[in-house]
Amino acid sequence: MLSRPAPPLLTIKTTSLVPPTNLIAVSTNTYSSGTGTQSSSSESATTLSAISAVAKSALPISRAGLSRKMSGLSTMGKGEAKEFDYIVIGGGSGGSGTARRAAGPKEKGGWGKKVLLVEEGKSGGTCVNVGCIPKKHTWNFSSMAEALRASQHYGYETPSNIPFNYAAFKAKRDANIANLNRGYETNWAREGITLVRGTAKFVASKTISVELEDGSGVETFKSEHICVATGGKPIVPKIPGAHFGITSDGFFGLEELPKKIAVVGAGYIAVEMAGMLNAIGGIEVHMFIRGEKILRKFDPMVSETMTRTYEEAGVIIHRGYKGFARVEMWSGKKKSEEKVLNLRWDGDDGNGLVVNEVLWAVGRSPETEGLDLGVVGVLTDEKGYVRVDGFQNTNVEGIYGLGDVTGQLELTPVAIAAGRQLSNRLFGPSQFSQSALSYSLIPTVVFAHPEVGTIGLTEPEALQKYGAGNLKIYHTKFAAMFYDFFPPEEKKGIPTEFKIICEGEEERIVGLHLIGLGVGEMLQGFAVAVKMGARKRDFDACVAIHPTSAEEVVTMK
Repeated sequence: MLSRPAPPLLTIKTTSLVPPTNLIAVSTNTYSSGTGTQSSSSESATTLSAISAVAKSALPISRAGLSRKMSGLSTMGKGEAKEFDYIVIGGGSGGSGTARRAAGPKEKGGWGKKVLLVEEGKSGGTCVNVGCIPKKHTWNFSSMAEALRASQHYGYETPSNIPFNYAAFKAKRDANIANLNRGYETNWAREGITLVRGTAKFVASKTISVELEDGSGVETFKSEHICVATGGKPIVPKIPGAHFGITSDGFFGLEELPKKIAVVGAGYIAVEMAGMLNAIGGIEVHMFIRGEKILRKFDPMVSETMTRTYEEAGVIIHRGYKGFARVEMWSGKKKSEEKVLNLRWDGDDGNGLVVNEVLWAVGRSPETEGLDLGVVGVLTDEKGYVRVDGFQNTNVEGIYGLGDVTGQLELTPVAIAAGRQLSNRLFGPSQFSQSALSYSLIPTVVFAHPEVGTIGLTEPEALQKYGAGNLKIYHTKFAAMFYDFFPPEEKKGIPTEFKIICEGEEERIVGLHLIGLGVGEMLQGFAVAVKMGARKRDFDACVAIHPTSAEEVVTMK
């Protein structure tokens, strides 16, 4: 049935995973925000309504479920409200970025301000602890399995059933993350940032209280500038037994891998998780999706090719998912028992689907609960995301929103860049008075199997914006040289596919979409060119590097 044979199984060995205050709307597509220039005061005329529609993508700070005790960093005694130049709530990517830019020494690009950072979880937020970093490590782990299988086609006498110790890998991954946690804390301390461990909430204008993590009481702090950078958390469906499953957070706590798993969702988190597990081998992976294709918000080339590729690789995709009626736990309440769940839905065959794990990847929600934003009148949208303008201002003077809590492109580098721009504007000289991040033309990568890289408009978006008569589409599909020695049927199921979308007589590149081995590293350089306004002729004028897959981007006809 599959055009690519199922990979040989690996044996799993386990041991016991502000300027203008008019609020503006940003792009409503997570992966292709269109074209544009840096935000300016003239751009502040639009309303807030589109902000809540901004798609959710990388990985935010979680205020829940990450607590741990801290020592060795700056703490404060109780008493009167203590004043700071800047208070940042949330020590993830965005919060750390804006705090460090504000507090750092001027000779190193900072502004030397007195900064308070409040964090109730692990330092570094979602990206470091349960997002980008452990995800990429696990992607590397699964890519090793693919490489071992591929080595047989190059003449290596590699056994088909190579044992591995996932728990040992997880221990190394955890140790690496702990090092990163310490690195964040070291940098904060070096730059004079005061770190308070606890849960913050607004109590008055310019004032927050923090319930200290160690249980010793509550402290109060004041500032003319307070930034909310509390991030988000995975959504768990409200159905009976949903808590028996895990989210992406829980996945990184697993000590051993399930033999059979259901991944619910079609976005990049679901696709990455399903792809990694399937690539390892020996795991039966089911995906439940509402529509016909995965990665529906990406360019049609991406969604169509990746859906076909995943199915040919052995992922079982269940279309038309409308939600489970319930999740039953048949076994696994005791640590000594194998976890067995039964997924039931309306219209199933009466038996449901029996799996060892279900992973919810159905979206994320903002971490605003408990902040008491209403006390100071900060507006949120219908999903709870903090409403901000292009300068990260909320509707309340002196209070700002940053990163995933705002619903703007949920990517770690976006939060860091926006945070630095915010501190430049708040504390820098006059030339930074209009400093803001442009949310257009931001590249992103899905660490799937194979990888996906994209920047700019999808073809349907470009058609809507410019019209068919003003577009020229370049497209190519081929097998990467790496697969030259693979059997034809297997080689056919591992595509490399590129698309360039150009507008106008000058053929300005407004969209670039890549699928294939190594495109995660390939995209960054091309993204610089696209951001600078490259035309197709600029790509044509570049001498290709041969033999590479990347040369196809500059030789497409």
